[in-house]
Amino acid sequence: MLESVGLLTGGPWIYVAVATSVLLDVFLPVLPSGVLVIMAATAAAAGSATGEVPQAVPDILFLILSAATASVLGDLVAYRLAWRGGERLDRAIARSRRLTSAQERLGAALARGGGPLVVVARFAPAGRSVVSLGAGAAHRRVREFLPWSILAGLSWAVYSVALGYFGGQWLGTTWLATGVSLVALFGAGAGAAYLMRRPAPAESGAP
Repeated sequence: MLESVGLLTGGPWIYVAVATSVLLDVFLPVLPSGVLVIMAATAAAAGSATGEVPQAVPDILFLILSAATASVLGDLVAYRLAWRGGERLDRAIARSRRLTSAQERLGAALARGGGPLVVVARFAPAGRSVVSLGAGAAHRRVREFLPWSILAGLSWAVYSVALGYFGGQWLGTTWLATGVSLVALFGAGAGAAYLMRRPAPAESGAP
């Protein structure tokens, strides 16, 4: 495994690649940022198992920090762009039932301290984009949004790195370990998407 992706995971380039991918996938959710994080963490497990020179394999802590920091920065960029908005963005949000619904739910959730929605959305496909743009478009205060964005980015980074690293430790540093870790990541995403689609308590209760 380590030999297969050695050019990618060797040196500081992996941190740049991870940070860039995570930063941009708030706008391009198709970017395989989770796949890249898991591959790098599996390579780190391979390095620890074979006694490779530390500089030749990714450092787990740096992986987590680069992924989490890029996640928060990407959230803030999307948030600020949506905050400034403009007629074009407002029309785009109004045309999107998903964004409109998310904007309404997120505004209510943050107002009543329901920021865990931001954390859950970080694991759902495109959920991070919907929540960050929704928070900005709804003009939620940054102190309401930022702490939850930090928690979301850190939780996602720790979970993704742990999947790759411990998957490599337990299943061996092979493509099988990476595949199983990705299934677990996508499973968490499917669960998060289900939770986001559920009606809020206020919506499901009596008027």
